[in-house]
Amino acid sequence: MTISRKDIEKVAVLARIRVDEEQVSALEKDLGNILDLVDQLSAADTDSVAPMAHPLDAVQRLRPDEVSETNEREAFQAIAPATENGLYLVPRVIE
Repeated sequence: MTISRKDIEKVAVLARIRVDEEQVSALEKDLGNILDLVDQLSAADTDSVAPMAHPLDAVQRLRPDEVSETNEREAFQAIAPATENGLYLVPRVIE
């Protein structure tokens, strides 16, 4: 796939960047090489490859799920301006 000088100038205008004439020819070559690499990657057969979330088989160490603090909900809700059924009531902000 090729990218034209006109395309580079259009993208430069949209990105609000100034590109000199010598930079345009270098960008045209570099972006063309990048697009060729993308085409090569697209041609690779990935049908038998399972998708993965992470390239390494890393497992996160988890701590035991234990209660570490006492329940002070009643004390906190006693000083709240308004509560109902264990929930804090707040003024409506969306109509």
